[in-house]
Amino acid sequence: MLAELKGLNEECGLFGIWGHPDAAQITYYGLHSLQHRGQEAAGMVLAKDGKLTGMKGEGLVTEVFTAEKMKNLSGNAAIGHVRYTTAGGGGYENVQPFLFNFQNEAMALAHNGNIVNANQLKAQLEAQGSIFHSTSDTEVLAHLIRKGGFSDLKSRVTNGLSSLKGAYAFLIMTETEMLVALDPNGLRPLSLGILGGAYVIASETCAFDIVGAEFVRDIEPGELLIINDEGMTSERFVMSSQRAMCTMEYIYFSRPDSNISGINVHTARKNLGKQLAVEKLIEADVVTGVPDSGNSVAIGYAEASGIPYEMGLIKNRYVGRTFIQPSQSLREQGVRMKLSAVRGVVDGKRVVMVDDSIVRGTTCKRIVTMLKEAGAREVHVLISSPPIKNPCFYGIDTSSREELIASENSVEEIREIIGADSLTFLSVEGMVEAIGRPFEGENRGQCLACFTGNYPTEIYTNEQSTTIIS
Repeated sequence: MLAELKGLNEECGLFGIWGHPDAAQITYYGLHSLQHRGQEAAGMVLAKDGKLTGMKGEGLVTEVFTAEKMKNLSGNAAIGHVRYTTAGGGGYENVQPFLFNFQNEAMALAHNGNIVNANQLKAQLEAQGSIFHSTSDTEVLAHLIRKGGFSDLKSRVTNGLSSLKGAYAFLIMTETEMLVALDPNGLRPLSLGILGGAYVIASETCAFDIVGAEFVRDIEPGELLIINDEGMTSERFVMSSQRAMCTMEYIYFSRPDSNISGINVHTARKNLGKQLAVEKLIEADVVTGVPDSGNSVAIGYAEASGIPYEMGLIKNRYVGRTFIQPSQSLREQGVRMKLSAVRGVVDGKRVVMVDDSIVRGTTCKRIVTMLKEAGAREVHVLISSPPIKNPCFYGIDTSSREELIASENSVEEIREIIGADSLTFLSVEGMVEAIGRPFEGENRGQCLACFTGNYPTEIYTNEQSTTIIS
């Protein structure tokens, strides 16, 4: 489903490199390959000659880092960030990486995820005299590091990380080293690669392919990497309590050419489609997927069911990020600006429409209507995940149950709302089995909170916290 329309978005993507003379250019291409993880803003900080310099702005990577601006960026190390606004809201002051110039040191910080106890920590830090320059939860770690009470950066970072709850992947860079940290549950993907003699870090492995780096391994939950000119060391700042990779990374967020924990995302999605065919076989004439993440699932369903796969929906990739609809009627029909039904494929046909999820239901309803207006005789909707009934507190912008159509409606009621002839969600068990992660407990090391309500960490509400463990 189209993230801009359905309101399911991941917070950001990270890229870092240490020990390469073309760090700026490589980071540019790395961030460009991660653009799907955030289209609101982009930035990078570089280390050169014992100094940190940065550039950031609101917009796409190509808008922030123009060819003219790239001429002024150089260094042998860099961290970069693409952002989708969730915690803390938008605005230039929230664009990362953050660059802090203290009296005796400089430090850059970039973050993917969401710190669920950020408000509590911020209140404590402000009471101790800290002054915050953004509304982002990311800045909390910078203040914790600064007040760490240790002389060396590693100890201050470790001490600061021990106070955080939630999902976080951090890149921290000074003039002399880069530190990489992943939360104890491993909720967000983060990988290590090499490019010649340089170390590369990225949210997704597709970035390694783009810049020509070789994948080495995934960063482990609770792991802290220290990278400098002497090489790389690894240690655990905390032992993993329960691995819980976000399941939506496989279903929706990650690019199909990325691998997560050794599993190719496209293959996982095809398997989800095959599992849908096991759980619900529909008599139909054609299978089509909602671009982009629904396409792989639709191919899998078509292969397993024997129903032909066709491109019944086409995504318009040339509608700008800041496209302004000229009238109220076009705003209401905004999905048509991003997606079109292929009449020659669906006219007079019984159509199986495959998608990754239903959040609010409004976009799904519009696509069903679009297919029927293009002549589809029947539209049967298959969803490659279970109903999303619970909010996410780990960096996805579904923060309340009221936003979620499945929290208050049965499957049959949702079917009536979206106007489909039938509606089928994949079972939790079928989804977990189809993705096929190695066994790491009952959930195979996946976070299923948005489906089951079982959260792998404490969830903080105002001044209280609740522990809900799956």
